[in-house]
Amino acid sequence: MFTYEDLEKIDYADALRIQTEAFDALLEAKAAGKTGENRLFFCEHLPVLTIGKSGKEANLLIPEERLKQQGISYYHINRGGDITYHGPGQITGYPVFDLDTFHLGLKQYIYQLEEVIIQFLAHYGIQGERLEGATGVWIEPHTKGKARKICAIGVRSSRFVTMHGFALNINTDLDYFRLINPCGFTDKEVTSLARELGEPQDFHSAKTLLREEFEKRFGG
Repeated sequence: MFTYEDLEKIDYADALRIQTEAFDALLEAKAAGKTGENRLFFCEHLPVLTIGKSGKEANLLIPEERLKQQGISYYHINRGGDITYHGPGQITGYPVFDLDTFHLGLKQYIYQLEEVIIQFLAHYGIQGERLEGATGVWIEPHTKGKARKICAIGVRSSRFVTMHGFALNINTDLDYFRLINPCGFTDKEVTSLARELGEPQDFHSAKTLLREEFEKRFGG
């Protein structure tokens, strides 16, 4: 029930334009009473920080002008959630879905996104979990001092059509997260598949497994 496209390594602005065009087309079809095309985009961004509409500037821990010096882009965007990092070694996914075609509300949809990631992690013997009040997928979220986020989720919805999505750390350089309070948290860590397993993982295989989990839950 969706068309998949791998945008590979791409600048954030270019990916935003592509998914926005797909989002607008789906909204237009829906307004005309037609069945539009659900799209799923995977990509890998050049280093970028994005902050959602309810994000707090204080969660950026260095002056904005220093980001350019370090080759990091910075965007204010219209998704939910606070500040997060995207970059090489991370699968960033943008499902542009009409939730009515899946008979889902927004809360149910986010739950299903989390479930896709949880099932993906199970392939690697990792137990992903939810943390109440904190969208995304966590490891040991209820163990004091050990909670660490492996996947961030932030979605925009209009008339039950979605854009933006998730960022799943595979071989991500986690040092970039030291520039921010990830998703607004000051007391929790960020992790990656490579860190949890002790070595870099095959990125292509990870994308394939993740796509298959989407197909199981949302149709191909």
